Amino acid sequence: MSKQQSYIAKTFSGLEEVLSKEIKELGGLNNKILNRAVLFDGDKELLYKVNYLCRTAIRVLVPIAIFRAENENELYKEVLKIKWEDYIHLNGTFSIDGITSYSNISHSKYLALKTKDAIADRFRDKYGRRPNVDTRDPDVKINVRVFRNECTVSLDSSGESLHKRGYRTGTGPAPLNEVLAAGMILLSGWDSNGNFVDPMCGSGTLPIEAAMLAYNIPPLKYREQFGFTRWKDFDKEMWQKIKDDAEAARKEFKFNIIGSDKSGRILQVARENVVSAGLDDVISLRAQYIDDVHPPDGGGVMITNPPYGERIKVEDIKKLYAGIGDALKTEFEGYNAWIISSDKEALKFIGLRPSRRITLFNGPLESGFYKFEIYKGTKKVHKTGKEDDASSANPRRRRKRIDKS
Repeated sequence: MSKQQSYIAKTFSGLEEVLSKEIKELGGLNNKILNRAVLFDGDKELLYKVNYLCRTAIRVLVPIAIFRAENENELYKEVLKIKWEDYIHLNGTFSIDGITSYSNISHSKYLALKTKDAIADRFRDKYGRRPNVDTRDPDVKINVRVFRNECTVSLDSSGESLHKRGYRTGTGPAPLNEVLAAGMILLSGWDSNGNFVDPMCGSGTLPIEAAMLAYNIPPLKYREQFGFTRWKDFDKEMWQKIKDDAEAARKEFKFNIIGSDKSGRILQVARENVVSAGLDDVISLRAQYIDDVHPPDGGGVMITNPPYGERIKVEDIKKLYAGIGDALKTEFEGYNAWIISSDKEALKFIGLRPSRRITLFNGPLESGFYKFEIYKGTKKVHKTGKEDDASSANPRRRRKRIDKS
């Protein structure tokens, strides 16, 4: 690979700007926003850093060839020209991930097969034998994408998806993807200068990602292996220095990170994940219904991923969302509350007007990430469409203020 070159970092729809900012802060140059990706320039050190330190990257690709391929014969000839011996050990293994759209080569499996044939033939012509294909755990993972007959051949520097942080030991129903969770936290604008609360934390993904951000712990600290660590040009000393520098850059955090869930069984999974992440001394987990949650004074952010009617069957989803709204109005004064949900009808029962909405995808579901600013005098929207001052209209709020005086 050249000293400076272009890379492509993949992410979820809606997180492109967040990822681009992360990459720029690490030294990325000439950033260009793509669909669910960011194109940027940098060196090998930056490639390692983006894999290890970017919270919203899913994988990082290294393009090694771009060419036109009107048919499978042109594809084969161009792939055959690539100096694969520079990237793959003769005794090593490789796999191919093929993606094609709006092209004459219409089948992704056939695309991968022709690419494999070209790589194998190049090694046979040069050495008389070839590396083996290993789809489960290859030394080199190759990505071949054909779009409108233009082919980009890349090496996958990440190996497994970067959402696999290495700390998760178990999950609950409909678990939140770690990359999406980190992206939601960054989108919220929480700068660690306040408390963090997730009153429906499930297996603990949001509190864990929040704690790693607050203490500046690398999101991939617990991942033992990346694609690039098995490459021929892997720089072990550079990699170790990046990890050492990241360890030295940890920060202090003086506020609270709290997760709660009504299910004690699921909360036990969260506790195991928190311990696995080494964060059991900084994250507080509580078995509570949302209407029993009393967040710390001082304000901060509340981010949560409540059940959706499409994903988890709730007996009365509207009643659940009304309960969320009541809890926000009575307990979360001084907090910015963010809720991700695909159930637009249920969200109306929160009874608060969102100040912002961001479109995200939670798995296959198009969802809204909604911001509610909870302050003294927050307007409560009734089903009649009329508004009241929540701080005076709600007796529970009134009692809380009297008790403090």
